[in-house]
Amino acid sequence: MATQYKRILLKLSGESLMGDNGFGIEPDMLVHYANEIKAILDLGVEVAIVIGGGNIYRGLQAEKTGIEKVQGDYMGMLATVINGLALQSAMETIGIYTRLMSAIPMDKIAEPYIRRRAVRHLQKGRVIIFAAGTGNPYFTTDSAAALRANEINADVILKGTRVDGIYTADPEKDPTATKYDKVSFSEVIKNELNIMDMTAFTMCQENDMPIVVFDINEPANLVKIVKGEPIGTLVNV
Repeated sequence: MATQYKRILLKLSGESLMGDNGFGIEPDMLVHYANEIKAILDLGVEVAIVIGGGNIYRGLQAEKTGIEKVQGDYMGMLATVINGLALQSAMETIGIYTRLMSAIPMDKIAEPYIRRRAVRHLQKGRVIIFAAGTGNPYFTTDSAAALRANEINADVILKGTRVDGIYTADPEKDPTATKYDKVSFSEVIKNELNIMDMTAFTMCQENDMPIVVFDINEPANLVKIVKGEPIGTLVNV
């Protein structure tokens, strides 16, 4: 079956793994994501994933602990490795071949990130989980997603969130907020629509990398997007 996207990068927040909990990993969420990913793999789509670490680290409130910024950022990177291992296990349980690739060398549990090797894994039908962000402090996992998506020549970044797209205001706070079906990069900047950090967003804009913001918790949304259905909000030129 023809799909609109052949190679995608899926960006998941660490918080998305919490479910209804205040922190940590909810097993049901891992199962949900694994099944959603398998559904698009079965259509022949190549899948890479970047996952955040906010469910593990952000709750520590670094400022109040006295942990310096750079040290805290490295702790956040390690949290993404924990989440990556958990997601890898969930996917392998249902027969998905995976590779965890880390921007920080830790050869006992993950491959080092090497671009050519990553592309080869994708070509062989393996799902890649990119962990440890960019390997550098001061860069978010949004930036890691933008960087890796461009490096592997992904067709699109699919940013999974708790809401079904981009709104004129926060729909959880403003009941009059309306949803965009499509929006340009320049409109996002002009209207200060907060969808990812500006470093990541600018990288996507400069390299014409489209972004789809969608509700990852709604079953079958991933399949609908790769088939070309207008799910969520599309950001492009």
